[in-house]
Amino acid sequence: MNMTDRFVTTINCMDGRTQKPVIDFMKSEYGADFVDMITEAGPNKILAEYTNKLTVDSIKKRVAISIEKHNSKVIAIVGHYDCGGNPANEDTQIKQILQAVRNVEAWNRDVEVIGLWVDENWKVNRVACQYSFRYSPVSINQLAQIKKLKLSRLY
Repeated sequence: MNMTDRFVTTINCMDGRTQKPVIDFMKSEYGADFVDMITEAGPNKILAEYTNKLTVDSIKKRVAISIEKHNSKVIAIVGHYDCGGNPANEDTQIKQILQAVRNVEAWNRDVEVIGLWVDENWKVNRVACQYSFRYSPVSINQLAQIKKLKLSRLY
């Protein structure tokens, strides 16, 4: 691997119709040279429901390899029209993508996690874009200190 190669990661459906559009989107949007493709049938449903521990752990392991070995900084979770592994309608699948993004964010991998929907024309649409925010309760004073630190770094 060339040290200048840029990788991104997708957790995509195994459906071959989604592969090229998602790869093209990720390369275009993120300037990636390569896309590590982790595939399952209906991964948005799997990661939203979070009930199949074996499959979730397998996905996590493959994501870790992509991040640790290829220095990927972006994970995309993909759902799509006419999915055999997740035959739910578009609205339901988009809700699943949003939940899956939240669940993957909780892995604390310090990467951007996005959600993508591939429509009936095989066009990729961004439905969720979040950065790895670590949510923890803070007091008003702590929040003010955080803001001061950030502002002081700007000057």
